[in-house]
Amino acid sequence: MLAPFQPPEASTLSVEWDYLYYFLTALTIFFAGLIFATVFYFAIKYRRRDKNEVPPQYEGNLPLELTWTIVPAGICVFIFIWSAHLFMRASTPPPAATEIFVVGKQWMWKIQHPEGPREINELHVPVNAPIKLTMTSEDVIHDFGVPAFRIKRDVVPGMYSTEWFEATQTGQFHLFCDQFCGMGHSTMVGTVFVMSHADYARWLASQMNAKPMFATGERLYGQLGCDTCHTPDGKPGVPPLRGLYGSEVKLQNGKTVTADDAYLRESILGPEAIVGYPPTMPTYQGQLNEEEVLQLIAYIKSLGPPGERKATKQ
Repeated sequence: MLAPFQPPEASTLSVEWDYLYYFLTALTIFFAGLIFATVFYFAIKYRRRDKNEVPPQYEGNLPLELTWTIVPAGICVFIFIWSAHLFMRASTPPPAATEIFVVGKQWMWKIQHPEGPREINELHVPVNAPIKLTMTSEDVIHDFGVPAFRIKRDVVPGMYSTEWFEATQTGQFHLFCDQFCGMGHSTMVGTVFVMSHADYARWLASQMNAKPMFATGERLYGQLGCDTCHTPDGKPGVPPLRGLYGSEVKLQNGKTVTADDAYLRESILGPEAIVGYPPTMPTYQGQLNEEEVLQLIAYIKSLGPPGERKATKQ
């Protein structure tokens, strides 16, 4: 089902979002029409015909009051359950989703694939494959929106946000910034190219000069001198990085956190902000841009799966 004014339904969840939208629209029209029709009917039927006419007084009608309470409450619960279920599905990327990294900057989208290719205001993806976008901003709040996929999510400086989609048809689809971000906001547009798997593989192969993100991150790791303290397998008093990503990290104040992208970013740019740690690790705030931070995180991820041990950051 597709209204003529809507963009194409080009992702797995777009049809479900549209069904919810159509239901809410139809519900609104139905009750608005019912209420207005009732008002007009009562205004005519029970109009005062004589200036001395006094209408009878009614103390109440319990069945009617229960009806107009229970029916709307039931409809609201139904809408909540439906929309909450859809929201949770849209907010939880499949485990096998391919992760692509997005950095918003006035006024462009900088995109990097884990295999290394970089794009500006363009995103190439394979059809029928789940794609997870990990996004941040270098300056102000942006919003990554693709109407055909029915996705949009704020891209906020200083933190990571995620959204995912699975395109169901090949073609080119508009990409917009859906949050006013300055004078050049209207120019912050792009194109998503959805390709067959064979075409996408050929496109990746054509990016001959691109190095995988983890390799670029490993080079940065050496250039910054991180290996003087940190090694993949750790040194006495220094947490090992192998298997760190995704593991449970026990802080010195007794609290436990998950070593996800946000935790690693904060550890690199503002380690002093992590409560419970002595300020022994220097901050790299202002020395690294968002793309370089993502590359370092990609290198840490590449060191292996989470271990069973607990890691303690110094």
